[in-house]
Amino acid sequence: MGSIRLYSGDDGESHIEEIDPPTDPAWSQLQNAKGIVFRASQPGYFSDWHVAPRRQYIITLSGEAEIGLADGTVYRLGAGDVNLAEDMTGHGHTTRVVSDVPRVTATIHLDG
Repeated sequence: MGSIRLYSGDDGESHIEEIDPPTDPAWSQLQNAKGIVFRASQPGYFSDWHVAPRRQYIITLSGEAEIGLADGTVYRLGAGDVNLAEDMTGHGHTTRVVSDVPRVTATIHLDG
């Protein structure tokens, strides 16, 4: 299980930072949320360059996806992985479902 933070850098590009929740104080405190939505994306689904519409956690419940960055970095997320999406400006990232089963996610919309 992995945890990442997807954020916008000063260069206008999206970047990924790996997080270890037990050692990161910001991840071990209660956070306010607006709601949660569950989604399923079919195998082969591709979302071209986009930014996060808001600060949100995206937790992969099943299946696998790849997050692509402009510098060629590709990060794979599987069941149990958590993505804190904060890249709300700039060039954004791509998302592709790479498993042969749907990727099911729980997306938690954060306050602020």
